[in-house]
Amino acid sequence: MNATTDLPSHEHALRLYRQMVLIRRCEEQLARSHQRGLIHGACHTYVGQEAVAVGVSAHLRRDDVVFSTHRGHGHALAKGMPPVQLIAELYGRSAGCSHGRGGSMHLFAPEIGLMGTSGIVGPSILQATGAGYGFRLMKTDRVAVAYFGDGAVNNGAFHEGLNMAAIWKLPVVFVCENNQFATEVPFLSAAGNPSVSGRGAAYGMPGVEIDGNDVLAVRAAAGWALERARAGDGPTLLECKTYRTRPHAEGMGDFTYRTREEVEAWKMQCPLLLFRQRLSSQWSIPSADLDAIDAEIQQQVEEAHRVAEASPSPDPNTATTHIYAEPRNLPPPPVPGDRQITYSQAALEALTFEMAANPGIFVLGEGIGIRGGNFKTTAGLYDKYGPEKLRDTPICERGFVGLAGGAAMTGTRPVVDFMFADFVLDAVGEIINQIAKMQYMSSGRLKMPVLLRGCVGIGHSAATHHSGNYYPMYAHFPGLRVVVPSTPYDAKGLLHHALRCSDPVLFLEHRELLGLKGPVPEEAYEIPFGQAAVVREGRDLTLVALTRMVPLAREVADTLARDGISIEVIDPRTVAPLDVDTIGQSVAKTGRLLIADEAFGPFGIGAEIAARIADRYFNELDAPIHRLNGAHTPTPYSPSLEAAIVPDVAAIIRAVRDLLDE
Repeated sequence: MNATTDLPSHEHALRLYRQMVLIRRCEEQLARSHQRGLIHGACHTYVGQEAVAVGVSAHLRRDDVVFSTHRGHGHALAKGMPPVQLIAELYGRSAGCSHGRGGSMHLFAPEIGLMGTSGIVGPSILQATGAGYGFRLMKTDRVAVAYFGDGAVNNGAFHEGLNMAAIWKLPVVFVCENNQFATEVPFLSAAGNPSVSGRGAAYGMPGVEIDGNDVLAVRAAAGWALERARAGDGPTLLECKTYRTRPHAEGMGDFTYRTREEVEAWKMQCPLLLFRQRLSSQWSIPSADLDAIDAEIQQQVEEAHRVAEASPSPDPNTATTHIYAEPRNLPPPPVPGDRQITYSQAALEALTFEMAANPGIFVLGEGIGIRGGNFKTTAGLYDKYGPEKLRDTPICERGFVGLAGGAAMTGTRPVVDFMFADFVLDAVGEIINQIAKMQYMSSGRLKMPVLLRGCVGIGHSAATHHSGNYYPMYAHFPGLRVVVPSTPYDAKGLLHHALRCSDPVLFLEHRELLGLKGPVPEEAYEIPFGQAAVVREGRDLTLVALTRMVPLAREVADTLARDGISIEVIDPRTVAPLDVDTIGQSVAKTGRLLIADEAFGPFGIGAEIAARIADRYFNELDAPIHRLNGAHTPTPYSPSLEAAIVPDVAAIIRAVRDLLDE
């Protein structure tokens, strides 16, 4: 490392000191407030680590971004958050930086480049990597910083994030605050290689070990790393050796895993104490001047506390706002017309059009580049856009899904092509804990236009790791849109809409439908989420069918029509949101409801539809609601076994006749 050893100016040195004192006094105030009961949940203070946040932030621009951890108060203040916003957030007040939605572990201020702190270990690494990818794609010189503790370096996110940042030379600075303990587990007992900085070489990036209690050392190393990043030379791993002198969280016992003597010894290495001594010796700043700064900051924090305590609690009516982005008014989609193309061709048309229209769209996945995707989902696009926009990834689903989240947070629109829905289960934490919740936790200030697409469904003897239907699981979680097209027409219109909306979308395509042909207009069009399709009108029974069951339901309706039985077929098209009104209006006409779904029955979409129809349309029913599902079993390999667990036309006909007999 060729970090500059030039001393900062007198004014800059005092600014560093002011920031460190501000963090310390805020944390001391919050510790007292926790004892008073003003803080309703956890409070993870940053006492002892102030030099890291201040030293790194000394070189950050306002448009640079940081992604932080559960111990993020210092990062927020160093990036420019007013103390009152931090304190009010921990008090659960509307004046808080997250409007009372986050507390200690979930601080958001994207307007100053604080993209969020997380109560989960590791996401900051992946999100900063994603921001770096977006900055590179959009040809800016912005830099992303990931803060994380020593515990995170034993997490898969560390490996996946650093590896991706290194191979693509992304403008990211990884800052490990090694405070010796992951919660209460000593780092030395949890790491086969106790040198975090030494791990940088394994990923092909510089790793630098720094005295994390020396603000000037941190400032110098961070300045060098940020210069490398802006110049296009790639990421750097900084290990800042420091120590938290308060418990893991306020109110927790502290001396079962470490001794009082150890804590007291580290207090003698306090970063404020050390820097104050240097200010006196190297800048000849009188102690009285520093005392005056201390008093001024103390008064500032006390005033922030008074304002925060007096500020109102959030309006309860806002508790369910900002879960989704505001909907747009859309023209009605065109009639299908006569042109016949396959399901996969229709989806590719939508992606091709949107990539030409939006320079912020890029695709991540395994084999989606030159190869064009396992199911030809990106065929021909690599030749147009090259490797930055059609990015073949390592096999690291959590990594590239987390990357997509960070990229979306900072202004681009990633498409994650995960091939089979089973594979992306490795990233379910990133989808549910991060991507789905980001708009809500940031009070709508961060959008999350991530499209996650891949195949679901049983067929081709793919067995149990390539056949899952996971839409009921994802539909359960607020913040996600879950789309299950069954026709080429719907695949194109829904994909256009997914690539223009500001919500995260799970776009799940049944493998057995990819070759299905149907009428599709040439022009671009959108089908809004939450509008079911009446596939066929009828009078005797409503048959709601999902994905692969839709063409089977059409066949059932055609067959039974020859016997004078009129079936109305409804395709929800999206399961989150779910169009209950269209289904209910059909039930009001027919009096009977059968739901056919290949996915498991227990706790599934059929159960949800049945419950909501029974609640709202009970008086319209002439018979109990029936459900027909795939067997509640892992998917077998043998064709005879596979066929035995999936509803077919004959099974649906039997179910229809049974319901009509009631």
